[in-house]
Amino acid sequence: MCNKKEATHEKEEIQVVVTSIKNLSKLVVSKGTFSEVYNYSDSKKYFYDYLSFDKKAIITVNANVEVGYDLSKLEIQIDSIGKRIIINKIPKEEVVISPDVKYFDLQQSQFNTFSKYDLNKINQKSIEKIKQTIEVTDLKKKAKERLFEELSKIYQLSVIYDWQVVDNTGSGFSKQFKD
Repeated sequence: MCNKKEATHEKEEIQVVVTSIKNLSKLVVSKGTFSEVYNYSDSKKYFYDYLSFDKKAIITVNANVEVGYDLSKLEIQIDSIGKRIIINKIPKEEVVISPDVKYFDLQQSQFNTFSKYDLNKINQKSIEKIKQTIEVTDLKKKAKERLFEELSKIYQLSVIYDWQVVDNTGSGFSKQFKD
């Protein structure tokens, strides 16, 4: 009885399941890193604002954003008789956001606590803000320029082998390489 030992009983169980593995034809052409500090506060006031129960959260979000293209959606025809490479469709860019959300300060009162719904809502809002920031940056524009640089290699090969590249996409990417 004199030597009171503290006993701790912990139990952890982790299960990892691989749901699918796919082969992809994706070309990641631009990557950006975004950081955000998100402050959240909510107050429940009673008795004509005399009594207040507050909850606050400060979180940081560091997100890696990759802009790429699924090359399996690139529509190209080869006319070997006419020695032409016909590009009919360039796929739309795909944006992949990998956020790392960390809670730094989480304060809550006994009568106004955070629920799972509240925390998920905060996560979604912080990621939505990063999506909005991506739209005002030139990340997508730079990604398209990089894609055109990669597609220019097709044009360079066609010149070597005396082939013609026909751009049916309306993007005008081949005009910048004809000079």
